[in-house]
Amino acid sequence: MTGFGTANGAVGASRVSVEIRSVNHRFFNPSIRLPGELSRWEPEVREALRKKVARGHVSLSARLEGGESSASAIDETRFAAYVTQLRDLQQRYGLDGGVQISDVLRLPEVLQGSTELEDSCGGQLVAVVESAADALNEAKGQEGDRLVAYLRERLDVVEDALNRINGRAPERIVAQRDKLRAATAELLGGAGVDEQRLALEIALLAERLDVQEEISRFQSHIVAFRATLGDGKEPVGKRLGFLLQEMLRETNTTGSKANDVPILGDVVVIKEELERLREQVENLE
Repeated sequence: MTGFGTANGAVGASRVSVEIRSVNHRFFNPSIRLPGELSRWEPEVREALRKKVARGHVSLSARLEGGESSASAIDETRFAAYVTQLRDLQQRYGLDGGVQISDVLRLPEVLQGSTELEDSCGGQLVAVVESAADALNEAKGQEGDRLVAYLRERLDVVEDALNRINGRAPERIVAQRDKLRAATAELLGGAGVDEQRLALEIALLAERLDVQEEISRFQSHIVAFRATLGDGKEPVGKRLGFLLQEMLRETNTTGSKANDVPILGDVVVIKEELERLREQVENLE
């Protein structure tokens, strides 16, 4: 599920600002970018993030702002090496323009912070990360509420179509019985109809066309789907995906037994709605 969270706080004499973004992914897939001064605490940051976020592609970035006593120093050896390399490249490839100081200062490890962070600052950094993750989860929760409302609306459409099939199924069997009786009488050309044989054929036809088991299972899946949506304690995405697979299975079986235009029309409606549900369920944790 998509979301965004941010937090900032003190880390030693400095302040750190943390931003976390999340997009849907089947598993927990973190991407962490920390400034050099904070990089030694990346394992702790990763673990704190894993405890707060169940799944998703999660991007975390942190920005460190020095305190009043902090300063930055230029690594002149590295600066000179960059300048020499850039001028050599400029001459070799006939590039216009000169080497700008501002450009060199942006290159890696040219500027060195003079403020060193103590080991105890790791806990402060993790606390800021946890606050940003809480903000992320709050945003995801708000989006989740809107998504759950949408899923319930689509599920209502599915249930309405299923109820129509359930109401039509007995009528369809009666219509098929009458059709079979008329066809048999026409083929016999007015001769007597073997009612016992006809009753057997009608019974076999009714058994082939019966979809009550499929409808009953489908209804139980709908009940389970609604109950799962109301469970805000555990991740529900995988279970909802499984229930949708089972619903689609029952829909396909019902369609194969239909032999009836109104029922087939509602089967198509259900399949369309199940696909909409599947697309959105992939965004749920």
